[in-house]
Amino acid sequence: MVHITSTVVALKTITLVLGGLITYFAFKAYRRTGSPPLRALALGFGAVTLGSLLAGVVDRLLDTAGTSALAVESALTAVGFAIILYSLYAE
Repeated sequence: MVHITSTVVALKTITLVLGGLITYFAFKAYRRTGSPPLRALALGFGAVTLGSLLAGVVDRLLDTAGTSALAVESALTAVGFAIILYSLYAE
């Protein structure tokens, strides 16, 4: 069980770092170009990354069932992907 927990923490950390970098570079591109779709893209990736972070916090720090963390992550992932989809069609 400890091995699986360590693996999940390591994978969540990688997800946070990569998601943070994607969000940063998308926001940097928005600042350079002023393009609203790039702003939406940065917000979408930020929401997905935030979902991963909050799921880890809920799972590790709060005394709740793992399903609560899964619900938090799934909700923010869905919102983030909806924003990313919007960014692909916005003008």
